[in-house]
Amino acid sequence: MVPQDVLSFLSGGLLDWPVWKIVVATLVMTHVTIAGVTIYLHRCQAHRALDLHPVVAHFFRFWLWASTGMQTREWAAIHRKHHAKCETVDDPHSPQVKGIRKVLLEGAELYMQEGENDETLEKYGRGTPEDWVERNVYSRFVWHGVGLMLIVDWMLFGLGLGATVWAVQMLWIPIFAAGVINGVGHFSGYRNYDCADASRNIVPWGILIGGEELHNNHHTFATSAKLSSRWYEFDIGWMYIRILSALGLATIKKVAPQPKFAASPRPHVDLDNLQAVIAHRYDVMAKYAKSFKRAYREEVARLKSRGDDRESAHDLARVKIARRWLHKDVAKLSDLHRGKVEGALAESPMLSKIHEMQPELAALWERSSATSEQLRVQLQDWCKRAEESGVRALQDFSLRLRSYA
Repeated sequence: MVPQDVLSFLSGGLLDWPVWKIVVATLVMTHVTIAGVTIYLHRCQAHRALDLHPVVAHFFRFWLWASTGMQTREWAAIHRKHHAKCETVDDPHSPQVKGIRKVLLEGAELYMQEGENDETLEKYGRGTPEDWVERNVYSRFVWHGVGLMLIVDWMLFGLGLGATVWAVQMLWIPIFAAGVINGVGHFSGYRNYDCADASRNIVPWGILIGGEELHNNHHTFATSAKLSSRWYEFDIGWMYIRILSALGLATIKKVAPQPKFAASPRPHVDLDNLQAVIAHRYDVMAKYAKSFKRAYREEVARLKSRGDDRESAHDLARVKIARRWLHKDVAKLSDLHRGKVEGALAESPMLSKIHEMQPELAALWERSSATSEQLRVQLQDWCKRAEESGVRALQDFSLRLRSYA
């Protein structure tokens, strides 16, 4: 006969907790894992946006070894390559190239496959820990950590529930980080900034995945320790970093620049104004898109006021059907959407003018061969034409441009 206390231990573990407490404990442990990924692996190691106290850094390194089996050098190298080769055939996990289904369901496998690429580790893995513990424990005994975690879960929660807790821990990162962030974060959601890749903010509150939900913000300002950028966005990873900083356990090195404005627009564009506009180009283009949307609403109201005749209704329908794509670069649109935009622009000289001047403004920071004085003259000319256009949205935006400081 097996003693009763042994049976009790095997079924309930040392804690012998009810199921609801075990569920809470599981969520807490998986959240610590997510915090370790976003604070230590991502923002600290991959992007050098902050420094962590050695005690905090090593805690995260140990916890991730035990809860995921991931190695710092491998993770940082793959992520850096993702940024360097984003949305190309060399991107380790782009849903734009490999397909959303592939990245969602096989994100962890894509990571493991790229982790075997010595060239990736050598080129992109520099600067990550190479101490005795890394060489002789974490890198040498990769899967022993998760085995240790399984034993601990068995001891704490019993054989059955302990194995379930461990399975949830093992699946958390492959599903949410490797699948959702790398997949949905480059496929569906909203964009604050029109950066070169397809990154999206999944939701405006970054809680479940530690702030990584704000993926478009991150790809725009990759070296920022803070991932939220709008007043309504919340990044729980940033909250933890601020707490660690207040306790002297973290040093914040970089955050996304915040635009500043002069009390009144300059009468003429100067070099300081030019540099401010270029430095805050993502904010500039985001605000231009908002101006475009405002102008669209005014144009719709104008067309409605013309009456209910067939011609007015036709013009209004053509403008309204292209609402989602009017402020986008026509060259990046599909043939279908491009046709809708061109049809709408043909009905509205005002929207056509705003659309025409958008790429001219963006070209200012794309012309690397131009001197600062040449760029200043070009920006001055752009502002002059905007203010003489008779389009209120362009006139107001030009005043804003000349206020960047």
